[in-house]
Amino acid sequence: MEAIVNAKSLRISTKESCEICNLVRNKTAKKAKMILNQVIKMERAVPYKKYLGDVPHRPGKMAAGRYPIKACAEILRIIQSGEANARNKGMNDNLIVFHISASKASKQFHYGSKRRTRMKNTHIKLILKELNKEDKK
Repeated sequence: MEAIVNAKSLRISTKESCEICNLVRNKTAKKAKMILNQVIKMERAVPYKKYLGDVPHRPGKMAAGRYPIKACAEILRIIQSGEANARNKGMNDNLIVFHISASKASKQFHYGSKRRTRMKNTHIKLILKELNKEDKK
């Protein structure tokens, strides 16, 4: 069984979301929430591997990284929603982030601005699956 969450037109950066998705993918839901909470508290940086132009080095095991607090808060909310969907379906609490991806959404114009600046929007798809005893090997 699986629980699916489709979040549409979130007002967060697509590039930051891609890096966060790469960090959280294939982790348990509990560990993913712990990692995102650490990033929000600025205790742990998100490693940037693809979009790393002008990104400074961080102490630890990574070369380049940042603390995308707003994007992490949105993805944390999506994971919590996926857990609620799983509980509603009758799944147990052993959940793994099987698939998470970020893609560009349509850009909207800022309301009331005289120049035609556009906002960043992102779609995020999340699939949580049950972790069986055979999968733990």
